[in-house]
Amino acid sequence: MTTTLMSAATTAANAIPPAWPLAATVAVNPWLGQSAESFPTAAARMRRVGGFSSTPTRDWFAQAHAAGKITDADVGAAAAAAGLSPQQMFEALQTPRSDGDGLPLVTELAAAESKIDWPAVVIERIGMWAASWFDHGQALWPTARGRSAYDAWRRYAMRDLTPEILGLSGFTDFVTNQPEEAEAALAKAVETLGLTEAALETAFHTVLHALGGWGQAARWQLWQAELQGGADTVATDLLTIRLVWEAALLEHYRDQIGADWADAAEAHAQPVEPAVDDRIDAAWQDAADRAHQRGVAEKLTGGRSSSQDTRAKVQAAFCIDVRSEVFRRAFESLDPAIDTIGFAGFFGVPLTHRAQGSIAPDPHLPVLLNAGMTSEATVNDELEQATRISARAKRALGRFRMAAVSSFAWVEAAGPLYLKKLVADALGHEHGPKEAAATPQLLDVSIDNRIALAAGALKGMSLTDDFAPVVLLVGHGAHVTNNPMASALQCGACGGQNGEANARVLAGVLNTPEVRAGLVEQGITIPDDTLFIGALHDTTADEVRLFDVPASADLKLVRKWLKEAGALARAERAQLIPGADGTTLKQRAHDWAEVRPEWGLAGCAAFVAAPRHRTADADLGGRSFLHSYDWKKDEGFGVLELILTAPVVVASWISLQYYGSTVAPDTFGAGNKLLHNVVGGFGVLEGNGGAPRTGLALQSVHDGEVFRHDPLRLSVIVEAPADAITDILAKHQGVRDLFDNGWLHLLRLDESGRVADRYVGGLNWEPFDGSTPVLEAA
Repeated sequence: MTTTLMSAATTAANAIPPAWPLAATVAVNPWLGQSAESFPTAAARMRRVGGFSSTPTRDWFAQAHAAGKITDADVGAAAAAAGLSPQQMFEALQTPRSDGDGLPLVTELAAAESKIDWPAVVIERIGMWAASWFDHGQALWPTARGRSAYDAWRRYAMRDLTPEILGLSGFTDFVTNQPEEAEAALAKAVETLGLTEAALETAFHTVLHALGGWGQAARWQLWQAELQGGADTVATDLLTIRLVWEAALLEHYRDQIGADWADAAEAHAQPVEPAVDDRIDAAWQDAADRAHQRGVAEKLTGGRSSSQDTRAKVQAAFCIDVRSEVFRRAFESLDPAIDTIGFAGFFGVPLTHRAQGSIAPDPHLPVLLNAGMTSEATVNDELEQATRISARAKRALGRFRMAAVSSFAWVEAAGPLYLKKLVADALGHEHGPKEAAATPQLLDVSIDNRIALAAGALKGMSLTDDFAPVVLLVGHGAHVTNNPMASALQCGACGGQNGEANARVLAGVLNTPEVRAGLVEQGITIPDDTLFIGALHDTTADEVRLFDVPASADLKLVRKWLKEAGALARAERAQLIPGADGTTLKQRAHDWAEVRPEWGLAGCAAFVAAPRHRTADADLGGRSFLHSYDWKKDEGFGVLELILTAPVVVASWISLQYYGSTVAPDTFGAGNKLLHNVVGGFGVLEGNGGAPRTGLALQSVHDGEVFRHDPLRLSVIVEAPADAITDILAKHQGVRDLFDNGWLHLLRLDESGRVADRYVGGLNWEPFDGSTPVLEAA
């Protein structure tokens, strides 16, 4: 039985999405653990586990239909795909959906009986211990570690009298009598709770889900261990800890709630199957997605000609991030000789980078990958030493300010000195010039590996010929103030860091004569007058900063264009941000009281992998990831395989995080920014206790009156032969699951640049108008 229990516990841990620490927050698909099952089935599972819906309200669908955004044709097509009738779908709109509260835990049954808020008590007492256990350097008094997380908690709980004071008599003795090993304690708790083998899967999932951000922090530790080929038991230990609480409460209230709990345990033993309502709501979601796809298809009408008579004056490779689409469109509008390119913002450089003054390197690559190389900022020895001393002094000062003994004294003594800064911050003023950044240098990377790195990056962005005299590699980041979740606005492809280091490293590699000579052997000839320059796009201010520019380079015109493009982009974005205009938008980044410095990736709904000329004349409203891709240059379709298995997956995480924070903000959102308090340096509490809130803050998706993110699933649109796409899906089950199970949509552009086909699952396609399939799996 122990083997079965641990297998079920591991399955439950994998059903929980990981939450990255604040220093490097990345978007995560909240349904990551359910992507191997269909969208309606996952919706039924999460309704049982958490008591929430995985789609917008039926009122939202009704309003979208009444406004003409969702047409009868969209409903008909979605109904046919789901095996329903349009009449069933419209009738369902007349009945508000009732999600209920999911299957109850013992804590909830005990609360209803005793009128004591046991769910809040349990999460608060676990949180008091977990905040120290998961601490990333914020706590001044670290917790005793113990042999495991379970062992450390047990030692803590054996002395915690709070539960007994609140009414759970004998709790310390109950904990003391639990086995010392987590596996044995898990088995004992399951026996006390009367959970059968069939009930374990969703019962364990419910318990971990109820732990909120604590469970997700533990899942992150497991993720990191698995990435290195190891294992971690903190998630299953947390499951055991919560089950011990459940068992203690059941023993205390068994006479009153035993029968109700037995009913819940029996319900957990039933298979998870989508009800008709789950299928109907999923079909309405499909109709909303199809409506958006129709609008995008109307804008993708083939684009301008791919031929250009004269050499481009500047090419600029931006991250595929939807925020880049606005700036790229503005930049290109200034001169026909400006070309832009879309590529994942880490620029194919799997890097860990130690910044100037930093003690440890940070990963600058997608969280799905392991770093393959290291770089560090290099300055002269005297400046480096001074920088390190300054960094140590700041850390020491920060710890002094947080200390219990000195915090009030600090406020009294230093408060007046901060008056000028506080006033300036309140008015959104900057504080002096930015410091010159030290140049990042690769460490111990052979010339052959540098050549391979350069070739991979250039082929990945379909830039293998017709180089301009100036090629900008533009990473992105966001400058914000007083935002503990600021890293969520940085580059997701760079693991929650900005893309400066990656862009500058690749530019340096591509400017190396030995690398260029090696590229010739791979069929890539870079003209002698072509200069690669690393740059950074500040998405909050829409300003682009250039780095490592040789004194001999004349970039006056390029700088002028970038400045003008920034003004155009700010004017467009300001229309969507309450209280902003084009002249004040960038000041919001320096205002410590500003809860909406920018919208981030709100609105993201499409991913297009095609040559830029297909989308250059289309205003996609800053809602589309744009990846440059020319399948005719992609021999063997290796680049296409990379796009579908890496950037598309990262974009799906982003899209589904925004979707989850909109349709289930109480479960998958981070709550109100104004109430956030940092806990342990790894997460935020909404208030002063409970579990960390994960996902996006309400202000990131809502303007105070309405949601500014439309809850749509990402539509991936690729220009490539259908059989090439199908072959890749057949090789990668995890990616295929995203499309087959309805977490993403897949459309195909034909050779005229128009949306031609829709992927319908099972390695099959149908024409975009929804008639019979045109390509079937062999």
